[in-house]
Amino acid sequence: MIQHQTKLKVSDNSGAKLVKCIRVLGGLKKQKAFIGDTIVVSVIKLRNKSKLLSKVKKGEVYQALVIRTKYSINKKSYKLFFNQNCVCLINKQGKPISTRIIGPLPSKLKKNKHIKLVSLSAGFI
Repeated sequence: MIQHQTKLKVSDNSGAKLVKCIRVLGGLKKQKAFIGDTIVVSVIKLRNKSKLLSKVKKGEVYQALVIRTKYSINKKSYKLFFNQNCVCLINKQGKPISTRIIGPLPSKLKKNKHIKLVSLSAGFI
């Protein structure tokens, strides 16, 4: 469950390390984002090694897709939750900025329209 002012980790190789949620997209009164939702973020911290060759800059505003949350997903046979809140940065057309996604993705994203992200990831849960 991601809200306004939530700090999130970036789990791709775009160059950002830490971002802050500015707005949850998807409606006028929508205040919480879950896995598969799109949010607007601002870059707070960059990775040390990629400051010069980074695709993003500190303080810039991007859209991001929520990949993992600490909030649990309840299914009939199992309960799914992760250790940290993670996002993947995307551009205005919905395509990822990065070329690789670190860590597994939930299979819920496979059913949505994020097929390009699915092909860049390591695996599914």
